[in-house]
Amino acid sequence: MGIRANSGQSTEEKIRQELKKPAMYHVFLLNDDYTTMDFVVSVLEKVFRKSTVEATQIMLHVHKKGKGLAGTYTREIAETKIGTVHRLAREYEFPLRCSMEKE
Repeated sequence: MGIRANSGQSTEEKIRQELKKPAMYHVFLLNDDYTTMDFVVSVLEKVFRKSTVEATQIMLHVHKKGKGLAGTYTREIAETKIGTVHRLAREYEFPLRCSMEKE
């Protein structure tokens, strides 16, 4: 095996590429007509670590606008949080859903 030829990139450029921040994803809660406001606040507090005041504000936004931002995370964390919300909703027999969008 020989030494690989320089691909035209400087070492500094390669390091910058390796240190690039991971893509971030917004996690949104979606409104429905059946999930209680108390349950949504509880999910925001427990899963997304929001204060009661912030959780209540987000819940009201979801209720009025149809969806609300619960948080922004790396892809893996966003997927895990969505899975947790969906599992809790099933467990408590609510249709609460989440979605994620690339930042």
